[in-house]
Amino acid sequence: MPEVTVVNSEGTEVGKVALSQEVFQVAPNGSLMHGAVVAHLANLRQGTADTKTRTEVRGGGRKPWRQKGTGRARQGSIRAPHWPGGGVVFGPHPRDYTIEMPKKMRRLAIKSALSVKLAEGEIIVVDDLKMEKISTGALVATLEKIGAKGKTLLVLAGTDETIKKSSRNVPWLAVRIAPSVSTYDLLNAETVLFVKDAISKMEENHTK
Repeated sequence: MPEVTVVNSEGTEVGKVALSQEVFQVAPNGSLMHGAVVAHLANLRQGTADTKTRTEVRGGGRKPWRQKGTGRARQGSIRAPHWPGGGVVFGPHPRDYTIEMPKKMRRLAIKSALSVKLAEGEIIVVDDLKMEKISTGALVATLEKIGAKGKTLLVLAGTDETIKKSSRNVPWLAVRIAPSVSTYDLLNAETVLFVKDAISKMEENHTK
């Protein structure tokens, strides 16, 4: 059973925590992780982009000049696609980009990502993380003491408005509440920082 060192908010080692082999030590499935990331990014798309075809743009109801005898190319409407202000050919229209992924596949993708992060030594566990007041500077200083490097994913055991508001102006920090962590969140982070109580919530949710 894998173990990870537990540190306090000062970065001092205070013990170890055993992790579930079923969640943090599975054989990574690359294709599932890729599928989960593609689905996550697709589901973020609003699908509201829209362009007007030649039937939707304003004007162009009258033939601009007679068919023959002018020496010019025949034209039927000034709103044809090759005219300035004309309709758009094969442009985007509102659509649903949602990609559904079965629950078992989603969970295996997350467990694969967690296993990859553990194998690469990119998981840190802190015994507790509390802030007395909203302070971006104080939160960043604490994360640096703990050892967070680069893009960081902070996984909390429950909602903490103080930490949430303190993190809003930190571009390299993402805060999630266990077990609502996606494969994309994990793979996009260089450091995954778990509050100790969040570990049990992740294991409970992914071993059902």
